[in-house]
Amino acid sequence: MTFKNVIGFGVAGNFAGHLEQAGEAADFLAVEVKEAIQPKAIFPFYVPSDKAGFLSTYPLSHDTIIPPNDADNLQIEPEVALLCDIEYQDNRVVSLTPRKFAAYNDCSIRKPNAKKISEKKNWGEHTKGVASTMFDIDSLAEGGVLDSYRIASFHKRGDLVSRYGEDSPVVGYSYFHEKLLTWIVDRMNNQQDVGPTEDIAMHLANADYPAQALISIGATRYTEFGETTFLQSGDTSIVVVYDGSQYSQDEVTAMAATNEFSAEGISVLVQHVA
Repeated sequence: MTFKNVIGFGVAGNFAGHLEQAGEAADFLAVEVKEAIQPKAIFPFYVPSDKAGFLSTYPLSHDTIIPPNDADNLQIEPEVALLCDIEYQDNRVVSLTPRKFAAYNDCSIRKPNAKKISEKKNWGEHTKGVASTMFDIDSLAEGGVLDSYRIASFHKRGDLVSRYGEDSPVVGYSYFHEKLLTWIVDRMNNQQDVGPTEDIAMHLANADYPAQALISIGATRYTEFGETTFLQSGDTSIVVVYDGSQYSQDEVTAMAATNEFSAEGISVLVQHVA
């Protein structure tokens, strides 16, 4: 499954503590928020338009990460991604309707001199990841199917498999359910080109108002190992979005150790670092 006609966005700062661990909290000091837990911004990682510069390169892969030539501080960012239908009225977004969800890796370079968030996110083909297994979802309403899911991530180097991110409930996102969708719609229409943020309405217009968006809704906090360990060639990145009512954390860890995952209730993204 490819998403070459789908615009790609991510949510920055939607899991308490992640930006601080990633050394990026200072980037958003000038961004106004209405409440302390509010995410900071949305950012583009892929825009299907020849007007989008580097963002026009399709970065998603189901199985590979190609590191940049000039960075040695590449990190896994384990997330849930939502495939959403976009409804417009007079060239403004009026609603987002989630259709599917999957495990996602918002793989990022830690570039302290980057002017925009997107500069850390798309440096070519095979730079981000979305699982090929996507599950249907009819809404993001409280009490829905996604509420029982959790996010886990692992790093493999040689024969050693280590937990990379904290095993976290999807409902642990700062903004979730309809509150998240309403906020994203507002950012799509009103976010400006200020500091690290970008004019999202311009990107939607440049892409001729695409019918769908793939939206990664925020990275979890790292374990101490994940916070201090960067990807190298030969490593394997594993992100698992799993039904916590079916599987325990220990069961998922055992699956990651053998790279043998159950098919039911698990969306898994396994990427080899080239």
